Formats: sequence, structure tokens, C-alpha cells
Amino acid sequence: MRQHLIELVLFSTYAELRAERARSYLGLAWWVLDPAMQMAVWWLLIHVILRAGGPDYLPSLLIGVTLWQWMKSCMIHGGYAIWSNLNLVRQVALPPLVFPVVAVLSDTVKFFYIFAVLLVILWVSGYPPSWAYFGLLPLFVAILLLSAGVGFIIAAMVPLLPDLRFVIEQVLNVVMYLSGVVFMLSNIPSPLREVLALNPIAVIMDAARGILMHGLWPNWVGLTKASLIALVACALGAFVVARLAPRYPKLAA
Repeated sequence: MRQHLIELVLFSTYAELRAERARSYLGLAWWVLDPAMQMAVWWLLIHVILRAGGPDYLPSLLIGVTLWQWMKSCMIHGGYAIWSNLNLVRQVALPPLVFPVVAVLSDTVKFFYIFAVLLVILWVSGYPPSWAYFGLLPLFVAILLLSAGVGFIIAAMVPLLPDLRFVIEQVLNVVMYLSGVVFMLSNIPSPLREVLALNPIAVIMDAARGILMHGLWPNWVGLTKASLIALVACALGAFVVARLAPRYPKLAA
């Protein structure tokens, strides 16, 4: 049974990616153009209009927005996955967790296309690859677990409280401003910097910039703490979905 579920998740992820590409005239290119436009807006606002940030700001911004776009997509798409498939939940005897897992995996595949473009931009801009790139593997695992965990928790609650959809994106926007996505922790004054460093997303962003821009290995203590928080969030989200699973078919009736 477990093997069949894994095969179903992988096939559903592939089918979802193909369907999404077919729905758009730009297809695969849109996966890159959408975050690229967001990067351009932030660069124009902070670097050109406000004249802030410094010489390393643009690559720092590109890294932050690229990683955040992956995280936010996983949280939102995974968070709405059960709610948007309630009719299917009623008709098919599947664990509801399958739907957010497929959404998270689909967004992860799209992220790697965007990340490849980001690497090319960084290399051309004078930030060559280094041995520290091997530190990206545990970093990406932490991001995936954290994003999936938050997505699972949202997915468990939205079918019961659909109006949460109007709040979630606004909350995530606030989280973005407090997580070092559009700024570097090193530019924040000391007392506030220590407070922001308690945020696992800020730790992840700081580690990613160190690896990709300066060839520095991540702070393993900070990354381990962030990974543990991510693991707990993922386990908690899966547990809540499993506990509420019997209620979803009734909602779809």
C-alpha cells in the first residue's frame, strides 16, 4: 500500500506539472518569469528609488526572493490542496495528506528551474561556485520540511475554516518582512538582529547568502535548530491532517 501511494504521489506530481504547463501559453517560461518580475519590483523600489542596499544588495535580493517564492508557494498551494479537492476526497479512499504533498513536490520541481537561472545570474555577476555549495543540501531539506509543515497545518484547517484563505497570504507577507527576505541580517542593528535570528527562515536566508555569495559554510548550530523546528512543524502538520481526515468527506457531501 505504501509503495502504491508513493507511485501515486510521483505520478500525480508529474501530471500536475504537465497540466499547469499546458494551461499557460508561456508554459515553462512562466515559472521563471513570475518570480523574476517580483525580483525586478523589489530591486527598483529599494535599490533604484530608495537608493539603499549597497553593492551586494541585488544578488542578496535575488537569493531571498527566489527562496521565499519557493516557500510561499509550497505553503499556499499545499495549504489549499485538500480544500480544493474536497469532492475527490469524498469519492476516493486516499489519505488527504496526498494532496498537499503533491502540491509541495510540484512547487519544488518548479523551484529548481528558477534556482538554475539564479545560479547563472550569480556566476555572471562575479559570485562563482564553491565547495560550500554542498551545504545547500541540508539547507534545502530544512526549507522543504518547514514549507511542507506549514502547508500541512494550513491544509488541515482551511477545509474547516475556508475564510482563513483571506488571512493566510497577508500573514505570510508580514512573515516575509520579518524573515530577512529583502534585507540582510548583517545590516540590522545588534539588539534587533539577535531577535530576528530566532526566526528559522531568517537563519536559512542568511545561510543561503553566505553559501552562494561568499562561499561560506552555514552556521551548523543555527541550521540544526532551524531543521529541528522544520521537522517538528512537518510532523505536527501531518499529525493534524491525519486526525482531521475523517471529517473532510463529510464537508464535501
